Amino acid sequence: MSDEPQTYGKPLPEPNTISKPYWDAAKEHRLVLQRSRKTGRFVFYPRAVSPFGADDTLEWVDACGRGTVYSYTVARRATSPQWNGDEPYVIAIVALDEGVHMTANIIDCSPDSVRIGLPVEVAFMDVTPEVTLVQWRPLGA
Repeated sequence: MSDEPQTYGKPLPEPNTISKPYWDAAKEHRLVLQRSRKTGRFVFYPRAVSPFGADDTLEWVDACGRGTVYSYTVARRATSPQWNGDEPYVIAIVALDEGVHMTANIIDCSPDSVRIGLPVEVAFMDVTPEVTLVQWRPLGA
């Protein structure tokens, strides 16, 4: 085994001042979402301004980390050289229990076992010392 650091070799998120709390929480293996202080509704993707009105503000809160597969596709061919050898893999839209949708990979199962309505839970993939990606796996996997 080499003592040289391993590189991830795939595109990584580039957090900005708006999304930084989301990525910082992921690094701690916590899923956070923004919530409207006015309506209590959740928001995803991270944003600076509430979609529920100019007089509203958003706060970061912990999410429960559960949802269901809303839609998905199985990538059987790599769309870019960085993913050669990873196929087949599942790209899904997950409907979180909080009412928002998130695009991510479904891991820890055969792509053929994924179906719409499949209950899933959050999983965290530490890909570099600085970056942790949010993924999903079948509930209880």
